[in-house]
Amino acid sequence: MRVNIALLTVTDTRTFDNDKSGAILVNKIKEANHNLVDRKICKDNKHEIVSILNEWIQHSNIDTIITTGGTGLTGRDITPEALDEIADKHIPGFGEIFRNISLKTVGTSAIQSRACAVLANGKYIFALPGSSGGVTDAWDGILKYQLDINNKPCNFVELFPRLKEK
Repeated sequence: MRVNIALLTVTDTRTFDNDKSGAILVNKIKEANHNLVDRKICKDNKHEIVSILNEWIQHSNIDTIITTGGTGLTGRDITPEALDEIADKHIPGFGEIFRNISLKTVGTSAIQSRACAVLANGKYIFALPGSSGGVTDAWDGILKYQLDINNKPCNFVELFPRLKEK
């Protein structure tokens, strides 16, 4: 099953020409035979992030949203707070597993990441670090499998039809 993905890079400094982490994700999405249906870059501005995410969660042709950037500890890192504003449910296991994987590649510096995931209006939203290593760890260690209907014993994709149940 092909997953329809929207990609948002949150940054004060990058453009499409030098967004290395975004480019890595574009390639990984294509390699997995998923559809990249939209890609945007915005500043580390909570209102702007929330506005884009709110727009995307209303689109029936988007299943999953991936953000990269803004998950660190500095004052401008506010992506998790933006996700909090629109979240219906948090997926704490995502951040826990991400930091476990990241521990193997960056050591105890993994503790500085606030990578997280939520459900909003029946869509998965994953907030990944802005580093190329961080997005690679997240995709290769988690998303590649959880966005693959063939991953067993279970995966995020098989839950799509049930995410909006009442």
